Amino acid sequence: MNSPDAPKPDAPPAANPAADADLDPFRLQSPETLANPYPVYARLRQEAPVYFSAAYNGWLITRYDQVAAGFRDPRLSAKRSSAFVTKLPDEVRQRLEPLRRNLASWALLLDPPEHTRIRSLINKAFVPRLVEGLRSRVETLVNELLDAVAPAGRMDVLRDLGDLLPLLVIGEVLGVPAEDRHRLKGWSNALSGFLGAGRPTLEIAGGALSAVAELEDYFRGVIAARRQSPGNDLLSQLILAEEQGMILGEQELLSTCCMLLFGGHETTKNLIGNGLLALLLHRSEREALRATPSLIGPAVEELLRYDSPVQWMSRVALDDIELDGVRIPKGDRAFLVLGAANRDPAQFPDPDKLDFRRTDIRHISLGLGVHYCAGSALARVEAQAAISTFLRRFPDAELSPGPLTWRMNPGMRGVTALPIELGPQSSAS
Repeated sequence: MNSPDAPKPDAPPAANPAADADLDPFRLQSPETLANPYPVYARLRQEAPVYFSAAYNGWLITRYDQVAAGFRDPRLSAKRSSAFVTKLPDEVRQRLEPLRRNLASWALLLDPPEHTRIRSLINKAFVPRLVEGLRSRVETLVNELLDAVAPAGRMDVLRDLGDLLPLLVIGEVLGVPAEDRHRLKGWSNALSGFLGAGRPTLEIAGGALSAVAELEDYFRGVIAARRQSPGNDLLSQLILAEEQGMILGEQELLSTCCMLLFGGHETTKNLIGNGLLALLLHRSEREALRATPSLIGPAVEELLRYDSPVQWMSRVALDDIELDGVRIPKGDRAFLVLGAANRDPAQFPDPDKLDFRRTDIRHISLGLGVHYCAGSALARVEAQAAISTFLRRFPDAELSPGPLTWRMNPGMRGVTALPIELGPQSSAS
């Protein structure tokens, strides 16, 4: 953040050889950079816009035009499930094979035509008309969650709202029984820690492996119940497609359930958390939004640009690629750094300023092209409902005293907790 009151990073982790100055001259893995990566992104855009990071064993692409082009470049493949485990010893790769197999059928990690086949069905559940029909339900859930914490006069935005709202919503969309939705959180968090780590440790990979095994077992039970009693939900639609032999096989069905859980939870959780934190640190924009509630649509777009919940997406080079006179060799990983592109002054005037009245907010926080986020409309509805309702009900809310801790995850940006003193509740609520 660019405020003097911006949260401080947590204590440095144990010494890591990859963080040595020779391997990590931009200090990409330092707690200070992970807490506030934007000054380092600015240096990379200026000094090395296509930069090989030994710390992350991949190329960082940081300028807006090149990141945008990268999403549409067929030489940069999204089919990268094997890239997560390629460098590991043989015995470790074999142990992680169930994780790789699950990820290999995620539409997020596929290229056309496999991607097109799976994505075409998912899209049917997230058309704007159907998502708008969920708005009143989402607003009801937000108010119920805020009702639960209002008497205490304080809350943790992540624990009490950001984590729970997306789980409840994606649980309803998928058709997960209401009594089970709390179980989804730990599984989603384990996947997030693995997919956003850049170079995940064996411990992180093991956590993701356990999460996938438990998720597949859980969804097998839910799928069996839905076969017996179909509902008006996405999982029932997926099962119907599988039974008709049109789109999904068993592994694809299980993998798609895992992907939708992860995508429906992780991005929205951090959008709500990062968004409310930015508003609490920027009083003028907060007051402008309270004075003009109709600004909530462009405000959420600007919050997505300003502090993207997903900071990068990785690709694998299918051929040698030259960018800015730099050769990315075939087989290497390339990271499209969304957080850096969204602060590129060549695209956004005064990019480090939070400004809800920007007239052209073409951020790329939700991807571009065929891999544009399928659930983007739903994430927007949830964020708009959460932020506008919170500001209306608690106009005088302030950050609780004390430092905040940022997750040590370069790909998925968010704080570990966001404690807030709510202040008096508005009589208008």
